[in-house]
Amino acid sequence: MVEKNNAKITPDELKQRLNSGPVFILDVRNQEEFSRWHIEGKNKPEILNVPYFEFLENEEESAKKVPKDRPIIVVCAKGESSNWVTNDILHPRGYEALSLKGGMLGWGSFYDIHELTESFSDVVRIYQLERAARGCLHYIVAYGDRAVVIDPPRHIEQILELTRKMNLRVTHIFDTHAHADHISGGVTLSKKTGAPYYLHPYDGIHPIDVLPTRISYEPLWDGMKFKLGEATLNVIHIPGHTLGNLAYLIEGKQRYLFTGDSIFINSISRPDLGGRADTWAPLHYRSLFEKLLKLPDDINVLPGHFSTFSEAREDGVFIATLGELKRKNPDLSPRSEKEFVDYILSSLPVFPPQYLDIKRVNAGLIEVEEEKENEFELGKNVCALAHAYQS
Repeated sequence: MVEKNNAKITPDELKQRLNSGPVFILDVRNQEEFSRWHIEGKNKPEILNVPYFEFLENEEESAKKVPKDRPIIVVCAKGESSNWVTNDILHPRGYEALSLKGGMLGWGSFYDIHELTESFSDVVRIYQLERAARGCLHYIVAYGDRAVVIDPPRHIEQILELTRKMNLRVTHIFDTHAHADHISGGVTLSKKTGAPYYLHPYDGIHPIDVLPTRISYEPLWDGMKFKLGEATLNVIHIPGHTLGNLAYLIEGKQRYLFTGDSIFINSISRPDLGGRADTWAPLHYRSLFEKLLKLPDDINVLPGHFSTFSEAREDGVFIATLGELKRKNPDLSPRSEKEFVDYILSSLPVFPPQYLDIKRVNAGLIEVEEEKENEFELGKNVCALAHAYQS
């Protein structure tokens, strides 16, 4: 029997288990919360949803629903109800069970950090921060004793801890666009580090409210270049997902294209989150097929999101060459502009209403407490086309 004080598993440890083999999860949230969002991984876990209140009503009968022949990971919203179910219900009945520390809130704020094995040289390194629960990807590019941050997450302590550990000074903070699926840490990170925060001015206006942003940023334009030691960061304007959508091409001994919300591993981004899909879809086509796909095939693509863990390489990094994506990504199949627009408009997933408020937070138009930020960011992002989320 596992002792109560040791009956917890951290999000990091859970991610490792999901990477290595099958996991059985007992989710004790109510059915509505469970249906909106639950744990996924490289190896699809077996999940049983038995709401907490059922254990309160009948401990014995509820416990009988849980298999006894395997280890159990118990999950709730914040880690409190799962502790009770683990320690007071399952352990006394001989189950091998662990409670997820911090619950789904802890899982939602966990980041797995991958250093790319490829690099320009010993002094230029790229780190991919994978937010497993959201399917979001964020980047630190270290050059010498300095670093730039691309698409910083709300939880900037992840950036600060990694740069502090490596004695790096953040010099530039770049967002690829004004995000709708998650709250950017760009402005906060800028205040903490003193590094300028960059955004395309076309994304300096909330597309629905048509109000200018209240945040401070430095403008980025197509064709701008930044020296990163022996490498160069090139700014490419690719309107479609947003009007100010950008990609960043870093060139050195190797070339990396940070595509943000444009090209993903198995899909592409949607053009309707500004409420103007009919108008933005043709722009999206020209940005993809007349700009990005004209770049050399050997460029390494680093996307801003993923839909499934199977998109990652064996080492956990979400990356592919542009040539590979031209061959394997179904959304990049050759089409005329009209065919592409028709395809896009028929493939849009549901529009999450909270995305409007996330954009308002990122534009500085509203301020919300951390609890509300957590609520806004519940569940996976839905920035890709609908087929990307089909199992």
